[in-house]
Amino acid sequence: MIDPFGRHVSYLRVSVTDRCDFRCVYCMAEDMTFLPKAEILSLEELDRVCSAFIRKGVRKLRLTGGEPLVRRNIMQLVRSLGRHIDAGALDELTLTTNGSQLARHAEALREAGVERINVSLDTLDPEKFKEITRWGRLEKVTEGLDAAKAAGLKVKINTVALKGVNDGEFDRLVEWCGEQGFDLTFIEVMPMGDIGETRVDQYLPLSMVRSQLQKNWTLTETNYQTGGPARYYDVAETGRRIGMITPLTHNFCESCNRVRLTCTGTLYMCLGQEDAADLRTPLRASESDGPLEAAIDEAIGRKPKGHDFIIDRRHKKPAVARHMSVTGG
Repeated sequence: MIDPFGRHVSYLRVSVTDRCDFRCVYCMAEDMTFLPKAEILSLEELDRVCSAFIRKGVRKLRLTGGEPLVRRNIMQLVRSLGRHIDAGALDELTLTTNGSQLARHAEALREAGVERINVSLDTLDPEKFKEITRWGRLEKVTEGLDAAKAAGLKVKINTVALKGVNDGEFDRLVEWCGEQGFDLTFIEVMPMGDIGETRVDQYLPLSMVRSQLQKNWTLTETNYQTGGPARYYDVAETGRRIGMITPLTHNFCESCNRVRLTCTGTLYMCLGQEDAADLRTPLRASESDGPLEAAIDEAIGRKPKGHDFIIDRRHKKPAVARHMSVTGG
């Protein structure tokens, strides 16, 4: 699949549910209204759509949410998609999780063909963790991380940089990830959805984070890539990597190779644009995948050059109305 700007689309991120057992302050409102179950693709339908994308050239597939591991019988889907790894049609099957359910699923994920996971973790302080996630408990996440290591999963920690919240912990996070054998990626807060908070107050440019870290760590830029938008730095003192995802201070769209599928079968060709394609209707209209694949082709032909994310201090509304949990992290 090649978009209008000559970029090969080889990476699909799939939100298997909009539900989550946390209510992180930069992602969701505390009192969320979730989608009716009738609108959600079944696990079999998700498998069918993912398989169509793989036939069309997707080589990397990431399951997201909401929190993907709260979806009932989710391991059925993971095991089914793992067949594409075994067949050589898919290079990587990965998962982004908040870690709350990892303790009971880590070993099964590894057995299904998942080798690497991303875990969202913004603080190592239990009280602050509870404040950021509203409903979460840090000890459940650390138990899950221990289980992931024991199962042989490679772990990357994703940390959203939040001004006045966790900006005093970045050095500790780098040190801790080094001790644990984890890579670490910092992410700028994204202006998506009404969350009952002002993102102007949360926003911290990663250029400032990098400058702060360079006071205590030797960072060397590297060409290492995982297929996502992060720029990576080797950390001499820990032997690990730090990634920086900067949708606001540095638009990374020139190399975008990914599209996002929601749990309702809506395909977003860009995280930061509202244009989308309905794949659920052609999926359910025919037992043949012909209409589905035609809809995918039409959608890729509309993939935009870049997003329009901005933190606007004059206007309080988000740049994109939908919540991150709807599109998939």
